Amino acid sequence: MTIDSRKKVQPEEDDGEDVTIQHCPPIFASFEIQQSLPTVVCDKMRLQVQIGTECLVVPCKPEDTVHSVARKSVEKLRRLRPKLPLADNYFEVRRTIGNSLLDPEDLVSDVLKDSDFIIVAANVEETEDAKEAKKQEEIDNARAELDRIDNRRRKLVFFFLPKLKRNFFRVSFADALAPMVLAPPTKLIILDGNSLLPEDLVRCEKGECAIQLSMEAEVKIKKARTFLEKIASEHRPVYGITTGFGTFSNVTIPPEKIKKLQLNLIRSHATGYGEPLAPNRARMLLALRINILAKGHSGISVENIKKMIAAFNAFCVSYVPQQGTVGCSGDLCPLAHLALGLLGEGKMWSPNTGWGPADAVLKKNNLEPLVLGPKEGLALINGTQMVTALGAFTLERAHNIARQADVIAALSLDVLKGTTRAYDPDIHRIRPHRGQNLSALRLRALLHSEANPSQIAESHRNCSKVQDAYTLRCVPQVHGVVHDTIEFVREIITTEMNSATDNPLVFADREEIISGGNFHGEYPAKALDYLAIAVAELAQMSERRLERLVNKELSGLPTFLTPDGGLNSGFMTVQLCAASLVSENKVLCHPSSVDSIPTSCNQMINIRIFQEDHVSMGGFSARKALTVVEHVEAVLAMELLAACQGIEFLKPLMSTAPLHKVYTLVRSVAPPLNEDRYMKPEIDAVVEMIRENKIWETVLPHLETLEAMEELDPDALRQFAKTPTGIVQDRSLIPITDSEEEEEDDD
Repeated sequence: MTIDSRKKVQPEEDDGEDVTIQHCPPIFASFEIQQSLPTVVCDKMRLQVQIGTECLVVPCKPEDTVHSVARKSVEKLRRLRPKLPLADNYFEVRRTIGNSLLDPEDLVSDVLKDSDFIIVAANVEETEDAKEAKKQEEIDNARAELDRIDNRRRKLVFFFLPKLKRNFFRVSFADALAPMVLAPPTKLIILDGNSLLPEDLVRCEKGECAIQLSMEAEVKIKKARTFLEKIASEHRPVYGITTGFGTFSNVTIPPEKIKKLQLNLIRSHATGYGEPLAPNRARMLLALRINILAKGHSGISVENIKKMIAAFNAFCVSYVPQQGTVGCSGDLCPLAHLALGLLGEGKMWSPNTGWGPADAVLKKNNLEPLVLGPKEGLALINGTQMVTALGAFTLERAHNIARQADVIAALSLDVLKGTTRAYDPDIHRIRPHRGQNLSALRLRALLHSEANPSQIAESHRNCSKVQDAYTLRCVPQVHGVVHDTIEFVREIITTEMNSATDNPLVFADREEIISGGNFHGEYPAKALDYLAIAVAELAQMSERRLERLVNKELSGLPTFLTPDGGLNSGFMTVQLCAASLVSENKVLCHPSSVDSIPTSCNQMINIRIFQEDHVSMGGFSARKALTVVEHVEAVLAMELLAACQGIEFLKPLMSTAPLHKVYTLVRSVAPPLNEDRYMKPEIDAVVEMIRENKIWETVLPHLETLEAMEELDPDALRQFAKTPTGIVQDRSLIPITDSEEEEEDDD
């Protein structure tokens, strides 16, 4: 009798020869649960046996031992599949139902029924050369995937190619954006001013869609324009139409200079600073401004709005610096830059020209510049579209990362051998926040249960741990409020995307033009400050779980997750980088909307009247919220890499089926870290996976199935056992001690 590396005893063969167990990785597989037939007294049985990915039927007798059936199964598979690298022996045998470990010495008839399913974990017979070849294949496959991602990024996302010229180092990143070939749009969005969604703007950013004006919107625009031209022809004193702007609102403009007034407005307000929006994000800004104009309360002409739509569909966008707006009266500065290019002035970008003079870019794309009439300049720049467009983009990114944070936390908990009892549905039912309950449900569906077994969880079935650290135990409570915050912000941003935010506003039905304050950006500014504060918590939690993974005293795994510490540093500075990003987020989460600086000479009409005395600072709220989300994506990618590395030290044990799929996905771009290597490309690749929502898409079918199962049976994913892991033990397969038997007799 011999003992393998996990101290498990196997019986000798009938002929007395020793069974030699090799230290090789086993093949594991999962089974579908099949209802066994009613017990029938017979002298023969058939068992459904799975070894690796192969399933076979093995006949046996009731008096056969589990050991003999396992040996017979391995021998049969070696005969049927001679090319499989199977050793002569097996590692362990488990029942499919409950994943219960079977004793090799037990008789088959005592522990199994006819047609039962069992798992035989067989050893893989690999030579050292085969192992090296497999390791090299993993690295080659990862490199190929990295190249594929890089090529896809070059095709779909904007890249920068600075031209070699004398003032090369003075050329900004965005200035050097090269011409490129873009795939044609595959979707059409009809703009009516009322139904645009944040995900629609993201499709615009990705270049997936063209836009068109609805017929109803065109009718409203024409009606408002007709009324406005009537007002202008009568020379009535109306702000921004027959008067100056801001402090000069008491200055009357003569009729012959009304059109000049609008052109001057655009030119004078295009005073932004800093790097411009990337063309794909400027395209979101253009689409959103067109949608607001489609409401029919701005007074723009149908001819000009159709020119704007043509520019969008040709992917011609203006040079829009990101800085310079105080979020009231709207995003005047960036929207002025947006309009300036459409007038044929300043700079524009298109796929076949790159950056160039706006008039040349328009001409190259057979587009006509806008020609402004009364109020049209003001209609183009007065609104909250800069903060709202960036906010919608940030919102969708936050939504994706928050869902995937639940998945990554589940994988870390399994690797750290944590308890799932903290996610019991009754705990969360009595604190019924929607986000908390949603997060807990996802964790239950991803982690160990009878319907979704984890061999890692099974391995610490009877550990003495009572409860986990907060970053594991309180995931639903912390992630949950992030989910709820995202939905709160979604409502505000979606409303703002379909709101008239001009001043003054044209009400053609009642034949009035009214000055108001819809241009004030406080709503999206406050919402995005709140979003940044909430999403930053995901990185706070993630970095602490990452610390637990690399800390031997907390995880039981090798220090910094490297097999040869000292010679190798492993994940040492991965955690360091994550900590730095979390620290930066703490500063970025200071709300910019708490600040206000009066503008435009305090908008002094006379000595007693000040108007522009409060602003939202929403532009910075949007920009820093996006930066926070980018940092969170990076930190969670680092945690995910570390959790997958931790699994390497727990093999041959496997996590649940969905979490193993996540592990496999990560391994397609990042092979195990057997020794130190340059890791940034792999971190970037996993960040890209997260941004493309790949982690979520990988587990979504499984989540939907398990969540539906719990809806039908509330106890389907519940852990009833009194052990910390909550793993249900099959009592029928565990020998009863004398003391337990006495207790049962007493009962």
